[in-house]
Amino acid sequence: MNEVIEVLIVEDDKRIASIHQKFIEKISGFKNIGIALSIEEAKEWIDSFEPHLVLLDVFFPDKLGTEILEYIKRNSPETDVIFITAASESDILKKAFRGGVADYLLKPITFERFKESLETYRTKRILLEKNTHFGEEEIKEIWTTTKEAQLSQSTPKGIDVITRGKVYEFLKSCAEGITAEKLGVELGISRSTARRYLEHLVSENKVYTDLIYGTVGRPERRYFINKS
Repeated sequence: MNEVIEVLIVEDDKRIASIHQKFIEKISGFKNIGIALSIEEAKEWIDSFEPHLVLLDVFFPDKLGTEILEYIKRNSPETDVIFITAASESDILKKAFRGGVADYLLKPITFERFKESLETYRTKRILLEKNTHFGEEEIKEIWTTTKEAQLSQSTPKGIDVITRGKVYEFLKSCAEGITAEKLGVELGISRSTARRYLEHLVSENKVYTDLIYGTVGRPERRYFINKS
């Protein structure tokens, strides 16, 4: 699937809508096609453009966002929905679940959580569109929301998702970076294994390297969390 996923933001708070619009601009493979500030305006956008994905708030001055779910099913059945809302009432969650909502994000939301949700959605959409029949693992992935399940499909041979997670989490506490040798000691793994996981994180742009020159001896190759 090479197409860009077109996203409609349905949010009555212009400031929040603008934040979500900027978030989308930072995520490869997604494009914001518009912002609807009311349910009625959202219906007009849906009728005209049939977006791939709607990011939907729940509370609007006149209606609830849950009321548009049936409208979307009826008029734009290929459109998916992710809720981004402060609503945590059980009846709202039930309607979202039974209405086929792809994900449910509680405000306030960080960019990392926003990005994780959209990229997980994209992974599932690609699976659904490229296959006519599915194996058990693919079916499990489509009905899983965990980041680990998504990563398990993309990590190369020799990279364990759990170990990768431990390495990445440990690096977050290393403000001055860490060498492969030191990481191996800290986590109880060999230097070569530590280097393999570190280089994998570099390939994912999660980590970057730098040569640190000390007063004596050769420079050290240290690994740092990429915060950009």
